[in-house]
Amino acid sequence: MSAVSDGPHLESRRRDGVLRLARPETEWLSTGWNGGRQRAACAYNVSVPEGWGRTDLEAYADERLERAGFEDPGPVLFTGVDVADARGAHCGPVTAYATAGISNPAALPMEPSGGSLESSSAGDSDSGSPTGTVNVVVYADRRLADGALANLLAVAAEAKAATLLAETGFPGTTTDAIIVGHDPGGEPAAFSGSATTVGASTRACVRDAVRASLRAHYRPDSDVECPDSLEDAAYGVSTDVRAQVLEPGLGVADGEPEG
Repeated sequence: MSAVSDGPHLESRRRDGVLRLARPETEWLSTGWNGGRQRAACAYNVSVPEGWGRTDLEAYADERLERAGFEDPGPVLFTGVDVADARGAHCGPVTAYATAGISNPAALPMEPSGGSLESSSAGDSDSGSPTGTVNVVVYADRRLADGALANLLAVAAEAKAATLLAETGFPGTTTDAIIVGHDPGGEPAAFSGSATTVGASTRACVRDAVRASLRAHYRPDSDVECPDSLEDAAYGVSTDVRAQVLEPGLGVADGEPEG
């Protein structure tokens, strides 16, 4: 498939189950399996087959990128959703791409039943099969301060959760991941909160990309259906355990304020 320009200096290409988003000299921050900060020309979203259970993720990522003919290194996300259902959105200085499937929802009831941690989680596996997954990649054509780049993850996650709640009733899945990137040589931006140009653009892009991908994945002629409840889902968890609510301490053992 030919490359497509998706806003300032960002190029997308989809081939052999791999979506590549490219922009030279980008700094990325990923929550994926090999996450953290990385300076690279590309970020990737890789579709995996049903029943996928590989644990050698670095080797698997290398195999898939090589098979697709992509040589440049970069952060990689995995998804059980076909990247043919990926959709992007552009607003202001931001472009975002998403793949969205809800076969493994993670419910967060506001009136939990008080279950245990064991019943409220899927364990601590490092590589649970991304049977559905909502993956989001965001690129801002700005030079973000360190805190602004980190905060952009929170902005994108909030927009993703709000969109999914409105569209599906779930705030996410058990395997969601986000990558955010910025231009280290671009116009500086000290903040990325919801009231900033970068933050507002990110919220709009994530919302519209996630909604479009959901509609592509669950289109009328598809053989998959979005679950109406946790019971209807093939996999999933509900966080029913209750946390202990704390009040801030006064700072000294006898309860008297310091100073």
